[in-house]
Amino acid sequence: MIAFLRNTWRGLTSMRTALTLLFLLALAAMPGALLPQLSLNAAKVDQYIAEHGWWGEFLQKLGFFEVYATPWFAAIYLLLFTSLVGCLLPRLWEYFKQMRARPVLTPRNLSRMPHHAQAVLDVTPEEAVGRAKKAMRGWRMDTGDGTVSAERGYLRETGNLVFHFALLGLLVSFALGKMFSYEGQVIVQADGGQFCNGGIFNYDQFRPGLRVDGTDLTPFCVEIGKFSADYLDNGQPVGFKADIRYQSGADLAANSWEPYTLQVNHPLRTDGDRLYLLGHGYTPTFTVTFPNGEKRTQGIQWLPTDQLTLASEGATKFDPPGVTDSDQRRKGQIAVTGLLAPTPLLHGSILNSKFPALNNPMVAVDVYRGDLGVDDGRGQSIFSIDMKMVDQGRLQKVARKNLALGEELTLDDGTKVRFDSVNDWVSLQVSHDPTQGYVLVFAILIVLGLGVSLTVKRRRVWVRATPQDDGRTLVEVGGLARTDQAGYGEEFTRLARAVLNEEKS
Repeated sequence: MIAFLRNTWRGLTSMRTALTLLFLLALAAMPGALLPQLSLNAAKVDQYIAEHGWWGEFLQKLGFFEVYATPWFAAIYLLLFTSLVGCLLPRLWEYFKQMRARPVLTPRNLSRMPHHAQAVLDVTPEEAVGRAKKAMRGWRMDTGDGTVSAERGYLRETGNLVFHFALLGLLVSFALGKMFSYEGQVIVQADGGQFCNGGIFNYDQFRPGLRVDGTDLTPFCVEIGKFSADYLDNGQPVGFKADIRYQSGADLAANSWEPYTLQVNHPLRTDGDRLYLLGHGYTPTFTVTFPNGEKRTQGIQWLPTDQLTLASEGATKFDPPGVTDSDQRRKGQIAVTGLLAPTPLLHGSILNSKFPALNNPMVAVDVYRGDLGVDDGRGQSIFSIDMKMVDQGRLQKVARKNLALGEELTLDDGTKVRFDSVNDWVSLQVSHDPTQGYVLVFAILIVLGLGVSLTVKRRRVWVRATPQDDGRTLVEVGGLARTDQAGYGEEFTRLARAVLNEEKS
């Protein structure tokens, strides 16, 4: 049993096993990149399963829609971590002993070395040894009775160890990042809208790390000012820019604001958090004038359905004023739904959009009146109405019309709906990862370590000076490259010529 455990541990901690597990980890991560994930978009996961039937259900049972939370992915990760630790620690000890060890003694028969040269010189053995030590200045040397042992290229193993320990550090950093990082998206209105990173309920979507409960987020606030977007003639966006103010740290206590220009791929970095500008859309504002003369004005973001033209759909909902009875209120609720065209294109009465910028925007609205279903305690999308209420006859369509800015329509009971204005909203993403600096450092060390291990050659040279009967000295030079890289032959030739002074017997 002990022998079995020992052999299993040796197999697990071998470099071949570590490389195999690294390949398996990359293979196991592929479904996370190719398939929708529950943590990112549960709706797309449901759509994928519905479209692919039994195959989608089979993938769901295997955990392919939540790859990074599956036991088999965690098992590969932990095995790789264990294999690397078990493999590297003994190598580190061996390397430490090698750094303290003296070069290998000069072999008895240097002529058997892959590289060999010799000559009979008119010098003493001491002079030959001195010439060899001068030629190999900078090498680690050890001298004996007429011999010189020299070795170079210890940095190769240093680079190798740096590479593998950096890889281990990268894996640890990624694991810690999954535990203590968080990421959230939120939509904020331009021209005065504010967002504060005070809790998860301030976000539209929030993805916490395994050890994040949302009660200790980094506090900061931003206020969105003017937003501008540039487009090509075909509607392709060139760039988005939002002038913002922010406060964090001591600024919160002093209530002071700092200006910043937020652009795509140019995030705001503050107190370990990064604030990204992801995109934008439009918020139409409607005013409903009820039969009793009271008015309600509401602006809520609509969702782009065409990213090229920013044609947007949504639902702006109103409660009747002055109604305290819940049944009466539910009967008089109003929803303005439809299509917003930033730059309108009409085909008869069919409205569409031909450009994403605001050029005389129009809306094609359907007005519903009745019970919106917002009082039943269930969550409801802000971008749509509950079609179940329509199917049950509790919510009825009472008007349809295309409206330009400033135009209005009148319902059968005298209620008026006016299209007032269109404003910008921006989509922001907050990312917090306390390990990103460590990830960068370990990534750089991986590249440097790999570069050193690939470029530095480990090689050895020996010199023996043997006195001859005629008073001269036989000088032999032998060399051994401990790697298969090319180039050592030229270096050995230069060293041999310097030691032998190009004299031939």
